[in-house]
Amino acid sequence: MVAIAALGSATAELVQGLGPEDAARVQAALAYASDAYQDSVCSSGQGALEFSVGVASTLAFLRSDAETRIAGLLFELAVIDPAAAGGLETRFGKEATDLVTGVRQLIRLRDMTVGHQVAGPQTGRLAKGAAQQAVAQVETLRKMLLAMATDMRVVLVRLASCVTTLRYFAELRLFNEMTRAYGRETMDLYAPLANRLGIWQLKWELEDLSFRFLEPETYRRIAKMLEEKRMMREGFVQSAITRLENELAAAGIKAEVFGRPKHIYSIWNKMRGKELDFTELYDVRAFRVIVEDDRTCYAVLGLVHNIWTPIPKEFDDYISRPKPNGYQSLHTVVTADDGRPLEVQIRTQEMHNFAEYGIAAHWRYKEEGGSNFKGQKYDEKIAWLRQLLAWKTDVADAVVGQDEIQREWVEKLKSATLDDRIFVLTPQARVLELPVGATPIDFAYHLHSEVGHRCRGARVDGVMVPLNTALRNGQTVEIITAKGAPGSAGPSRDWLSPEYTVSTRTRAKVRAWFHAIDLEETLAHGRALVEKSLQREGKTAVNLETLAHKLGFSKVDDLFVSVGKEEFSLRHVEQALHDTGEVVVPDDEVVLGKSRASSVESGAKSGVLVVGTEGLMTALAKCCRPAPPDGIVGFVTRGKGVSIHRANCKNFAEMRTKAPERVIHTDWGRAGQDTVYPVDLFILAGDRQGLLRDISEVFSREKINVIGVNTATTKGQARMTFTAEISSTAQLQKALLAIGEVTGVQEARRH
Repeated sequence: MVAIAALGSATAELVQGLGPEDAARVQAALAYASDAYQDSVCSSGQGALEFSVGVASTLAFLRSDAETRIAGLLFELAVIDPAAAGGLETRFGKEATDLVTGVRQLIRLRDMTVGHQVAGPQTGRLAKGAAQQAVAQVETLRKMLLAMATDMRVVLVRLASCVTTLRYFAELRLFNEMTRAYGRETMDLYAPLANRLGIWQLKWELEDLSFRFLEPETYRRIAKMLEEKRMMREGFVQSAITRLENELAAAGIKAEVFGRPKHIYSIWNKMRGKELDFTELYDVRAFRVIVEDDRTCYAVLGLVHNIWTPIPKEFDDYISRPKPNGYQSLHTVVTADDGRPLEVQIRTQEMHNFAEYGIAAHWRYKEEGGSNFKGQKYDEKIAWLRQLLAWKTDVADAVVGQDEIQREWVEKLKSATLDDRIFVLTPQARVLELPVGATPIDFAYHLHSEVGHRCRGARVDGVMVPLNTALRNGQTVEIITAKGAPGSAGPSRDWLSPEYTVSTRTRAKVRAWFHAIDLEETLAHGRALVEKSLQREGKTAVNLETLAHKLGFSKVDDLFVSVGKEEFSLRHVEQALHDTGEVVVPDDEVVLGKSRASSVESGAKSGVLVVGTEGLMTALAKCCRPAPPDGIVGFVTRGKGVSIHRANCKNFAEMRTKAPERVIHTDWGRAGQDTVYPVDLFILAGDRQGLLRDISEVFSREKINVIGVNTATTKGQARMTFTAEISSTAQLQKALLAIGEVTGVQEARRH
């Protein structure tokens, strides 16, 4: 805990570089914080006042403005004393209060996502796809942090708070699950953010402190090796610096030369990445040269290469080709007099300030009532920086010519701004990147096409909202979907309007859904038209695939679609039906056979006995088609003998009423061994392709000969009458039961 008596020294540090008015405001914020925090502690266990002063001191070291330092002192107040936080705007102004609010939003985001998004050191145990997804999610979360911070100083305060907490853990030498988790989060999220912002001072410290908690044994081993060689290394570097200073003075070049600090995480990374021994590392022995302008940088480079032998593959010109985050410097590695490598970095003072402090070195701060921004407009600088942060650095991955790289870089830089993207969360804290103005419908389709199709409502931060609500950064979105089987629900055509969706990807998926539905309807309509034409022509047994091929279609569905769209005339179908050269009736369709010789239809003896008489000509009536063992009666006709009817025949009932004297008693006698009798069957079924084929298979299986068929389809219902030859009604009943089990058949009975 920072003692009140020690606040005097803290004040001097906190106001460094500020004008009198701003210094007074920071001092007032410090006094306010000391009263508000008192004995309060942060979630890390550190005293709230000590923590806040540490954050503000780091921001002062980064040369930030007064508002940023005030925010660093007071953002913890929203947790310690929310009531006191509510009055900050009155005391310290809207700008500082907005920064406090922004920092709290980022911390809320961290609380929601930590444990979900941070990829731990064991990602090698994950499936390759899952590991890549985790890395992508961390990168998206970094971009979300930046996008949520409409003022970049919010991110600056967050970075300062991270390094302050890690310093506290290091001071107490805490090594537990909490410090390890904090180290992993910092290494994955905040150290790369510091790198993107170009704040090397924070980047290296965040990495080293995180590495200390993630790999404590490795950290201690490298620290020990550095310490063991420190005196010898520093002596060599100092002698090299002295030699270079003498050469620079002789050449009339004004420069500042000093040793480069050693960063343990960087050393370990290079040892691992390049498989080098500690003694082979270039940046273990290194120094920097600071000069006045770009031209002098190259002059010093020539001088260094004159003194020592350069290693060609270890030269990088980041002045003519800056790094994506704006870093500029000349890097070269030379072979020193003892045969070991020595690294030299050459840059101007402005380049050095940017390398050390990044965005903080260019931040606007009030001085003598004005803005000091070294000739650049503040808004232009920030706009450029936001574009730079959003730019994907994968351009150089492609093996293409330099001119093509240049063009692609420019195009990506123009189009890739953080201002045209938002970042929202799923209930599981997964981060999704969407275009500005995106709605819950865009969110749903980004998750999965089926989730989008079945989307019926949405909750944003736990509250139900209309589906055309524009989402904002950091919101948590939950999609409510329709119940039922996949494909049973679908989108609305309204979703194709800009009011409901802004993503071209979303609209493409909605259009694809409606295209599939329209195609199904067209297909069904075309099938109905073709089958109706076949029925009209009496060609229902035609093989449709063969017909389609004859008409120039690769498959029958293409024929149906073309007919359904009225792109292909049914007249062509009818013409093809009458051309007997190619359209063939397949074996598995209903085949109409000739009446058997043993059929009474062909003159075989029916076996009917007329009681009391012999030798009378008899004929089975076609109206009811009797067959053994049906109850039968006879009716004497004029000139055609005795007509045999079933006892329940309606036609016979009318004739008996008109002429009862002509009724004659009959019965079945002995017929021939293979005698068959024609009967009529009626079948009602839902119309579908292959129905006739399936019914035909039943007749074939029961060894029943079909000599006639008549079909009609109305509103999807098929009505079919078959004339079949049977040996007995028992055989008929067995066939009817089998037909009743055919898919789509609703009724099967003797006519």
